[in-house]
Amino acid sequence: MTIKSLLPSPLGFGTAPLGNMFRAIPDEEAAATVQAAWDQGIRYFDTAPFYGAGLSEIRLGDVLSQHPRDEYVLSTKVGRVILDEIEDTTARDLGEKGGLFEHGRPNKMINDYTAEATLRSIEDSLKRLNTDRLDIVWVHDVAQDFYGDEWLAAYETARTGAFRVLQKLRDEGVIKAWGLGVNRVEPLELTLDLDEPKPDAFLLAGRYTLLDHDRALQRLLPSASAQNVDIVVGGPYSSGILAGGTHFEYQKAPAAIIDRVERIKAIAARHGVSIKAAALQFSLAHPATVAAIPGATKPSRIAEDVAALSEAVPAAFWTALREQKLIADTALVPTA
Repeated sequence: MTIKSLLPSPLGFGTAPLGNMFRAIPDEEAAATVQAAWDQGIRYFDTAPFYGAGLSEIRLGDVLSQHPRDEYVLSTKVGRVILDEIEDTTARDLGEKGGLFEHGRPNKMINDYTAEATLRSIEDSLKRLNTDRLDIVWVHDVAQDFYGDEWLAAYETARTGAFRVLQKLRDEGVIKAWGLGVNRVEPLELTLDLDEPKPDAFLLAGRYTLLDHDRALQRLLPSASAQNVDIVVGGPYSSGILAGGTHFEYQKAPAAIIDRVERIKAIAARHGVSIKAAALQFSLAHPATVAAIPGATKPSRIAEDVAALSEAVPAAFWTALREQKLIADTALVPTA
């Protein structure tokens, strides 16, 4: 199935920040943010064991378990198993994402994409989420940013392990859809070339945004469209830099990115456009992209996201971005 028919709207909620990404968030604030998303009508929630070593799943489950299970769509990820054993959160090797969740739970995380680990991961997630079923399961981070030159070996383990398990679970009706959840386009291009197994969708973070979209436009999005593989856009604000934050690619934004954002902001100000509206609507303008799932740790941010989705953005704004070479000539933009 395409997941477009499964998702209630093009705006979902990404819960990576609830795993204490970048900072320690009080439980009450996390709960209030999830509840604010619910109150604003959001019914698709995405999480992962990786986010704070299970902390995001626990916090999300605490709130969602108070609502009817049939009223929302839930996705989590496989590829990492959380142990009861404790480790030093500051010493974890997270590839390019070093220190990302040092404020999360100190439980040891094991990278494992085998069939056995996939089933265990799902079982553990169901407990943490306090639910009896998952709708979508993503294979998490099987890409260069975590594994460097070893990423193809990790991918091959996932192809013969996690991919096949998830396809079987989908075919049996245990889950409704599966795919990959990554920060790079190459694993997704590779997967589209496989004869078997075939994913339903991809969660692509940070690679189809106002700041970074050229590579995805070349091959991935046209191929995904041709094969009816839907794309959910993660990180539409590029780790926060497009929403008033200071991070890009989960690190402090470099000078060149800050300069680019300032140029976009200046054009947005001239046209009376909020940067969030520009970022969100750009990510959703391509026919292959069916939803965007920005994260948040403050309840007020959710209302901003909802408003950004419906804000009127004049065509002249997109024309100005093209003229300034701030978006690709081939990028599709929203039409009024």
